[in-house]
Amino acid sequence: MNSQFNKNTVEEMNEDDDDEDEEETKDKEEDDGDDEGFSVLSELPVEKSERRPTCRRCCRPLKVCLCPYLPACPLDVSTCLYIVQHPAEESRVLRTVPLLAACLPPGKCRVFIGRRFSEERYPELAAVCKDAHTLLLYPGDGAEDLEDLSTDLTTTAHSVILIDGTWSQAKDMFLRNALLQLPRQVQLRSAPSSHYVIRTQPTNMCVSTLECAAAALSIMEKNHSIQEVLLKPLQALCSFQLQHGAQIHHSKEHLIKNGQYNKTMPKNKRKIRRMQKLLTNQDI
Repeated sequence: MNSQFNKNTVEEMNEDDDDEDEEETKDKEEDDGDDEGFSVLSELPVEKSERRPTCRRCCRPLKVCLCPYLPACPLDVSTCLYIVQHPAEESRVLRTVPLLAACLPPGKCRVFIGRRFSEERYPELAAVCKDAHTLLLYPGDGAEDLEDLSTDLTTTAHSVILIDGTWSQAKDMFLRNALLQLPRQVQLRSAPSSHYVIRTQPTNMCVSTLECAAAALSIMEKNHSIQEVLLKPLQALCSFQLQHGAQIHHSKEHLIKNGQYNKTMPKNKRKIRRMQKLLTNQDI
């Protein structure tokens, strides 16, 4: 997810995820009607297939291992990343967090999977959230631009928390977890166009969790080469997928502005307002 928008943007971006949720619900209802017809098939013996061997470092199948695009040695960084990941992201085949973790030293990228995080169940995360040197990279009215704080981050090592999920998932996790309200909230003032072209983004300014972390680390560590190193495996992943049949996924903003948005236009007033902002190039 990206981290350079204001609070209103986050709320409106959730509408894009709502469209996907509605489609999934509709498909589920249609599938339920077929359950009876296929009940007999469910009783037939299933031949189990062996799972493809997976690389331990990049977490990719060995045949499509991305280790040649990872740094020979983990990046030497003082900043610790803590990824609060929605469970749905864990099952995505083309997720970016494993690539991020593979580029960093052990212990510098910790992942916590779940929807709700209490101090009792996650004491380590709670301690990080309470630490005065922890930053939460999440956009909002009260978020400070990380670029403006870079001069204040040189004396002591800091930790950065990122929320990994769709916009609606990230918002829900942020609002429903008191621990995530404790750290100093920051956002990225600017970010390059996303290289994660095999997954549709709401706007041209949205970036993946790996890209967001890469931009943040380059600022925190005052080393722009970090961003180039971290983006290399992501670029290789997308290139491989495109070479084997995947299509470039333009953002919803791009499709609307170029008359290529094929879905039925929304009737909800908030969604219509969102569309109008995309078309008129307003600050979203």
